[in-house]
Amino acid sequence: MQNARSLLTVTDPVEPRPSTLLPSGIRSGAGWIASADAGVQAEFLESLTEPELCALPWLFEFWALDHQLPPAGDWRTWVILGGRGAGKTRAGAEWVRSLVEGALPGDAGRCRRVALVAETLDQARDVMVMGESGILACSPPDRRPHWHEGKRKLTWPNGAEAQCFSAHDPEALRGPQFDAAWVDEFAKWKKAEATWDMLQFGLRLGDRPQVCVTTTPRNVKVLKDLLARPSTVSTHAPTEANRANLADGFIEEVRARYAGTRLGRQELDGVLVDAADGALWSDAMIEAATLPGAVPRLDRIVVAVDPPVTGHEGSDECGIIVAGVMCQGPVQDWRAVVLADRSVSAARPLVWAKAAIRAMEEFGAERLIAEVNQGGDLVEAMLRQVDPMIPFKKVHAAKGKAARAEPVAALYEQGRVVHVRGLAALEDQMLKMTAQGYQGRGSPDRLDALVWALTALMIDPAAGWRSPTVRSL
Repeated sequence: MQNARSLLTVTDPVEPRPSTLLPSGIRSGAGWIASADAGVQAEFLESLTEPELCALPWLFEFWALDHQLPPAGDWRTWVILGGRGAGKTRAGAEWVRSLVEGALPGDAGRCRRVALVAETLDQARDVMVMGESGILACSPPDRRPHWHEGKRKLTWPNGAEAQCFSAHDPEALRGPQFDAAWVDEFAKWKKAEATWDMLQFGLRLGDRPQVCVTTTPRNVKVLKDLLARPSTVSTHAPTEANRANLADGFIEEVRARYAGTRLGRQELDGVLVDAADGALWSDAMIEAATLPGAVPRLDRIVVAVDPPVTGHEGSDECGIIVAGVMCQGPVQDWRAVVLADRSVSAARPLVWAKAAIRAMEEFGAERLIAEVNQGGDLVEAMLRQVDPMIPFKKVHAAKGKAARAEPVAALYEQGRVVHVRGLAALEDQMLKMTAQGYQGRGSPDRLDALVWALTALMIDPAAGWRSPTVRSL
């Protein structure tokens, strides 16, 4: 084992490099120690001097998770996207420490004037400064800054300062100058763009002013624009990445309630759920459509298939969606449930045909519906090759994708469609379909299959007539 003292070697306080503190190939010291056997752990601890043992808890590069360490390179903004409790605040606080602290308590660091910006001044103080993972809690006794309540300012023993600002008052950033800034929960600021602009004008000290942004992702333009800039880098982690530092049972409790939902993807997985401007579906519509309990008894269930044009590695996905309907009362009162997404990627015809028929058997569907504009009779022939007796209905796309999707989106606006959890890939496509067409990459095969399923189950019966190409079930 590498001598333990070499793990604690003091490196450049401006940009500590974890790889110089740890054994070759090991990124996280805590992970290496935690996974070692008891003998190795004992040898490591026994090899440390008393000062080294005292210093070890304060060496964040040793304990940090990968997403909590700043990426290498010449970047202007580092965005840490993470779920609730993923360790974003600790990462921001430790990053500020790494900039303002020198090798010794009185030595100067790289930065001397730092802006701490939160949505409100109280949040800046209570989370960024005084929180359980804030700057004061992370600082060793000999380097701990002093908090000036009246000035909302931290002062370090070496003279460095950090001033708190509120995103509700962008004009307060007009005038002060900084060589670094830590921005917290940027995606939920109501005046995010104005505050960000004022902050940028103030970052004019030092050789290379940088900003660390810690935020739970939200589908807001200002965050997406920031992430798209070439000078921005990002790291990401779900809540579970920091499980060891969270209360017992927390993960299980929130996962049981929110796993598989749009809110869960945002708040727990730390995923930025993107949506196109003018999309037919919104985050709120899809979140409202989450089935709150068990699947009710359904009167009809279908499997809808949107086959790829070709069947090779470069093909689009084959969309396979299972949905059912409760036919209670007049047709305008019917309610649908989207039960599953069994889509397959880059699949040859026999592969997607078998997947679609397995879905029928799994859910007891009464019919398989498939678009045949591209494949013609070959689509039916492939399905019947797997099951000659399959109840099958051909549908032809006489309208464009957006025109077909609009009446289905209206069903969601009326609250007549719900989803089981776990349909993230389908829902991502829904958020990118606009009245002008699909704004995502590739073809919205899952969404097309959804549209065919709900058209057959709800749109066509409500029309009160039989289409020559789309007959009622």
